[in-house]
Amino acid sequence: MQIQDLPYSDPGVPDARSGPRLLWWLGRNQLGGQCRALLWGMLHFASVCALPFCVGLAVQAAVDRSARRLALTGALMLLCGTAIAVGDTFLHRAAVTNWITAAARLQQLLARKAAYLGSALTRRVAAGEVVTVSTGDVEKLGWFVEAVSRFTAAALTVVVVCVALLVYQPALGVVVAVGLPVVALAVLPLLPSATSRADVQREKAGRATELASDTVAGLRVLRGIGGEDLFLDRYRRASQEVRHAAVRSARMWSVISALQVLLPGLLLIVVVLRGVQLAREGRITVGELVTVYSAVMVVNYPLRHFVEIAMAYSFSRPSAQRAARVLSLERLTDIGGSRATELPGGDLFDPATGLRAAAHGFTAVVCGDPDMAGRLADRLGGHASEPGLSVLLGGVPLDELSLDRARTAVLVQDKDPVLLSGTLRELLDVPASGKVRAEDALAAAQCADVLEALVQGSLNASDPMDARITERGRSLSGGQRQRLALARSLVADPEVLVLDEPTSAVDSHTEARIADGLRRLRSGRTTVVLTSSPLLLDRAEQVIFLREGEVAATGRHRELIGTDPRYRAVVTRETEDERRRADAMEAVAPPPPQERPDLSEGAPLLGALEPLEEIEESA
Repeated sequence: MQIQDLPYSDPGVPDARSGPRLLWWLGRNQLGGQCRALLWGMLHFASVCALPFCVGLAVQAAVDRSARRLALTGALMLLCGTAIAVGDTFLHRAAVTNWITAAARLQQLLARKAAYLGSALTRRVAAGEVVTVSTGDVEKLGWFVEAVSRFTAAALTVVVVCVALLVYQPALGVVVAVGLPVVALAVLPLLPSATSRADVQREKAGRATELASDTVAGLRVLRGIGGEDLFLDRYRRASQEVRHAAVRSARMWSVISALQVLLPGLLLIVVVLRGVQLAREGRITVGELVTVYSAVMVVNYPLRHFVEIAMAYSFSRPSAQRAARVLSLERLTDIGGSRATELPGGDLFDPATGLRAAAHGFTAVVCGDPDMAGRLADRLGGHASEPGLSVLLGGVPLDELSLDRARTAVLVQDKDPVLLSGTLRELLDVPASGKVRAEDALAAAQCADVLEALVQGSLNASDPMDARITERGRSLSGGQRQRLALARSLVADPEVLVLDEPTSAVDSHTEARIADGLRRLRSGRTTVVLTSSPLLLDRAEQVIFLREGEVAATGRHRELIGTDPRYRAVVTRETEDERRRADAMEAVAPPPPQERPDLSEGAPLLGALEPLEEIEESA
C-alpha cells in the first residue's frame, strides 16, 4: 500500500478484543511494508556497522605498508557509504509510508464506526475521548507500527555484529557478545515505572482535552452566565496537572536515556582495557583492536532503537486500548437487516410507550423529561441505545431493515444538531427525494436573517449559497444553527421526520412562523415533533402526552390544556407548589349549577362571554 493509493477501499475488520491484539492486527495488515522497511533497515544498519571493519583493515594495511590492501579497503568504505545513503533514504521512505498508512487505516475504521453507531457513539463514549483517539492516539499507533520494522532490523544487526566479532577476534568478541545484551536489556526494570508515569500523563491529558472540548462547545452559554473565569481556572489546574505528570514521566525517560549512554561507555572502556592488554601480549594486532573498538562504538546507533521501541510501545499501548474500546462498540440491531422489503410506510408505533403517530400527519409529543425525549427520538429513528422492542413503521420493525433503509425511512434531528464546515450549498447537498427545493426549506425554517449574516461574514460571497460555514457553525448563534439544521432536514424530505426540540433557541415570533412553514412544507408526510412549546403544540394535528414512559393522554392541545392538569403543568411550566394550590382550589370550589338561570336580557351577553372564557383558559 502506497500513500498515493489512500484511502483504503476496505480498511478491513479490526481485532478489537484488546489493545495489543489491535496493534498486532495493524502490523499484520502491513506485512509488505514492514518487510520492505526491514530489508532497507538491515542494509542501512549493516553498512554502518561494517565501517569499523573497513577502518580496522585500513589501519592494518597502513601498518603493513600494503598499498593494494589500502586501496581495496577504500573501495569497500566507498561501497559501505553508498549503501548507508541508499539504505537510509529508502528506510525513511518505507517507515513514513508505514506510519501514514497505519494511521490512515485506523482513521478510516474510526470514521466507519462513527457512521455505523450514529448518535449512540457519544452516549457510550465521551466526546473528548473520541477526539483523543482520532487525533493523538492515531499518531502513536502509527509510530509503533512503523518502529517495529526498524527495531527488528537493529536487533538483527546487533546479533550479526556479535557473531562477526566472535569470528573475527574471539578474545574480545566474547566480551562484546556478553556486554551488548546487558546494555540492551539493562533498562527493562525501569520500563514499568516509566510506562505507569506515561499512562498517568496521558490520562490527565485526556481529561484536560475533554474539559477543553466541552468548554469550547459551551462557550456561548458560559459567557451568558459569566462562567468563563470558572472554567478557565479549571482548565488551568488541569493543564498544570498534565505538566507535572509530563515532567515526572520525562525524568524517568531521561534516566533511561542516560543509562543508554553510560552503559555502552562502560562497555567501551572494558573493551579498550582488555584489548590493550591483549595487544601488549601480542595476541591481537593494532588493526583488530581498532576494529573491535570502532564496532562497539558504532553499534550504539542500532542500540538506540531498543529504547525507542520501548517508548513507542509504552505510549501506544493505552492508545490502542482506547481505540479498541471504541472499535469494539456494536449496535443493538443488525446493520444488514433481516428483512428485504420495500421502503415501509404507515403509522409510526412505539410498543415501549404506546405512542402512535398517524401517517401523513403532524404529531407533537410532550415528554416533560428532556433525557427521555432524546431517548425516544433515537428509538423512533431505529437508533435505540438500550435493548427493547423495536419501533414499527407500517407494521415493519425498523431493526429488521438494513441501516441504510431505516435511515432513509426515518430521519431524526436531535436537539443539538451538528453543522459541518463548508459552504451552505454543500451543507444542503444531502441525500433527498428531490421534491423540496433548498429555497423552500430555508424559507420554511425562517433563515432569511441567517443568509444575510452568512453573506456579511464572507469575504467574496455575494450568493448566500456560496457563503462558508465555520466548523460546527460556531460563528452563528444557537438559533441560527438550529434553523439551518432544520432546513437541511426539510431538504432531505424523508417519509418520517422526527424533530427533537427544533425551535428551543428561537424567539416566539420566529417559532410561530417556523411552525406554520413546517406544517405547510411537510403536508402529506409524517412529522413527529418532541416539544413543549405551546406554539408548535397548537398547530399539531395530534398531541401525545407521555408520563413516566407511557402515553397518558392524546388529543388536541386546546383540549388537553383544559382537561389534563399534568399536561398543563408541563406546557405552562407550573411549579409543583402552583399545581398543588390549583388542585386544592378545585377541590374546595362549589360544584357548578346543573342549569344556568336565564337572565333575560343579560343572557345573550353571558353567551358572548363564554368563548372569551375558553380563550383565557387555553391561553
